[in-house]
Amino acid sequence: MRSKEQFREVLAILAMPVMLLAVETGSVLLAVPMNASGYAVFEDPNSLSNPIWFIVMLLAFTAFLLMLIKYQFKRILDWIIRISIFIAYIYVFSGLLGLITSAGYALLVGSIGALAATLLLWKYPEWYVVDILGVLLAAGVASMFGISLEPIPVILLLFLLSVYDALSVYKTKHMLTLAQGVIEGRMPIMVVVPKKEGYSFIRDGVGGSIQPDESGDERPAHNRAAYLMGLGDLIMPSILVTSAAVFVPGGGIGMLSLPAIGALCGSLAGLGILLYAVHSGRPQAGLPPLNGGAICGFLIGWFLMIHYMSP
Repeated sequence: MRSKEQFREVLAILAMPVMLLAVETGSVLLAVPMNASGYAVFEDPNSLSNPIWFIVMLLAFTAFLLMLIKYQFKRILDWIIRISIFIAYIYVFSGLLGLITSAGYALLVGSIGALAATLLLWKYPEWYVVDILGVLLAAGVASMFGISLEPIPVILLLFLLSVYDALSVYKTKHMLTLAQGVIEGRMPIMVVVPKKEGYSFIRDGVGGSIQPDESGDERPAHNRAAYLMGLGDLIMPSILVTSAAVFVPGGGIGMLSLPAIGALCGSLAGLGILLYAVHSGRPQAGLPPLNGGAICGFLIGWFLMIHYMSP
């Protein structure tokens, strides 16, 4: 029985890199229809001010969400997240449909698909529904930002987000408060990988909470029935993979240039480091290893392309 449980836990751990790989490759594939539909977020993809504006908006939005949690306005928080998800799905579905039909019809059908996906997540947030639609959503969002920013601004963005994530988890710990609110509300802005047979996210949640240990630090309970990963951890390194594929062509395989392959492999290596650290039983900031790995991999791929692929 013990060996069976260990085997299921190994499968759960392996599912994480599979989902990251799915988001990164899906983001690159969506780059063409997103570009054709004009869904770039920023007008100047080379501007270094874009990451700064991104961080400022993120801080403001996070502060607003924390205020809603603090003052028990969780219903409002729930509606804000669902409306945001609905709008994001409109871009994803209409962008895809824009390749095969007119822009107006694509927007109409895409909006219907977005409404159906949002309602499904709302009414039946089982773990496999959350994971499938979460991977699609993460790929679409990463693709929109990947076609909007060249690699240098993306690298700056990923660096700043890594610093912010580390501070918010290890120093201020406000990210733990936000994560707990998301978990308690079964909000579909994460992927859920069950560790136990017969697991139900609707019925069981995650089977634990973030609690203080003897030293006063916060840690997750070890009896959790599932692994969780926020969609942001899937989206951010995927932005660099997509940006490298779009703006730095050369070498590689298909749409993936050497820098894009390097960023992809680096993010997977970073995820491996993160999963190893998670076994300590304490909350871990996901973006430092994920983004750091993606950046290092991109630089290695760029170096190989410049020095060995140039004519």
